[in-house]
Amino acid sequence: MFLQASAFGIVLALTACASLPPPTAELAAAQQSVARASDADADQYAPEEIAQARTLLGQAQAAMAGGRERDARSAALSASALGDLAHARSREAVANTELAQRRAQISRLREQLGMEED
Repeated sequence: MFLQASAFGIVLALTACASLPPPTAELAAAQQSVARASDADADQYAPEEIAQARTLLGQAQAAMAGGRERDARSAALSASALGDLAHARSREAVANTELAQRRAQISRLREQLGMEED
């Protein structure tokens, strides 16, 4: 009886591992994340992160082509995270640049109006 229950458990475990779908959704998400970061000028503002994301995306695609779905999933998830980080850092850099420009404009306007700086 114990042997049958043990064998049944092993079969269930193997079935669960084998039933994971291919990581096509993860690969698509990684591609979108890297593209979104590229569109946000990550090459300028977050070059290390976007380079790593592209490398991991390539590794994920190669692993998928090689039938190594677990490796593909892991690399794709990492690529997505780094792509999102590159996107966020790019947006932050752009926002900081715009803020500095607005502050400079305010300063110039105050000078023109003869107002003192705070």
